[in-house]
Amino acid sequence: MANPPASDSRCLSVPPTAVRTLARAFADFGVRYPAQQGLAGEFVDLLGDAEDPFERARLAGHFTASALVVSGDGTRTLLTHHRKLGMWLQPGGHADGDRDLARVALRETEEETGLAGVSVQPGIFDLDRHWIPEHKSVPGHWHYDVRYVVHAGSDETFAVSEESHALAWVPLSGVADGEAYDASLRRMARRWLEVPAG
Repeated sequence: MANPPASDSRCLSVPPTAVRTLARAFADFGVRYPAQQGLAGEFVDLLGDAEDPFERARLAGHFTASALVVSGDGTRTLLTHHRKLGMWLQPGGHADGDRDLARVALRETEEETGLAGVSVQPGIFDLDRHWIPEHKSVPGHWHYDVRYVVHAGSDETFAVSEESHALAWVPLSGVADGEAYDASLRRMARRWLEVPAG
C-alpha cells in the first residue's frame, strides 16, 4: 500500500492538514480491511495529484462521499432510486471543494432524503472506486467514493428530491443478500451486520 505523502507540495490546491488527515484515515482503513488495502492506497495516491481531486472538474477522477443511512434500530437502510443511474443506491454526491468528506456525506443525506436529526458516525466505513458513464456533456470518469455511516434520528420521514425517482427503507439483511443491488452496497450492508451489537 502507498504511504501517506511525505510532502504536500504536489497537491497545491489541498490544504496540507486535510491531506495528512485523509491520508492517515485511508491508511488506517486499509489496515482494518486488508482486502481493500490496495484500493486505500489508490485513494492516498489521488491526494497527491497536482489537480484538485475534490473538484468535479478533474475529469480523470475525483472524490465523492456517500452514506449508509441506518435506522434507529440498526436493521434498515434508506436507499434512493437514482434518477440518473436508474439503480437503488445510498445517498451521496460530489465534494465540490469540501475537504471534509464526512460533512459531505451528511449534507448529501440531508439534501437527498429530507431526513432531520441525522448524525454521522466518525471514521470511514467503506471505500469504492467506480466508473460513471458519459452523461450529456460530461465524459465518463472515476468516482473515488468515501463512505460513512449516517444514523437516522427519531423521525424517519423522508422526502424525495429531484435527484431520485423514489426513496425506501429497506432491511439491511435483504440488501446484503440481494443480488439485484450494487456489489459495493451489498458489501456495506454485510459489514454493518457483522458489527457486534452494542
